[in-house]
Amino acid sequence: MSYTLAAVHGSIASIGYGIAAFGPGIGVGIIFGKGTEALARQPEAAGLIRANQILGFAFCEALALIGLVMPFVYGT
Repeated sequence: MSYTLAAVHGSIASIGYGIAAFGPGIGVGIIFGKGTEALARQPEAAGLIRANQILGFAFCEALALIGLVMPFVYGT
């Protein structure tokens, strides 16, 4: 005789995305932290530093959005 302790129904992709969202979150934190440090060291390069920050932020957020969409694309 077998007993079922707990049954899990549905997709666990949302749990996987929640865990995977730590990567882009850490990346964004590093980008803006180091950007602020760079601005404090060389305020005359603010335009270049800010442009690089925005570009890095866009890449990190693109990875997060791709990770959000993929469970819906490949989900069963």
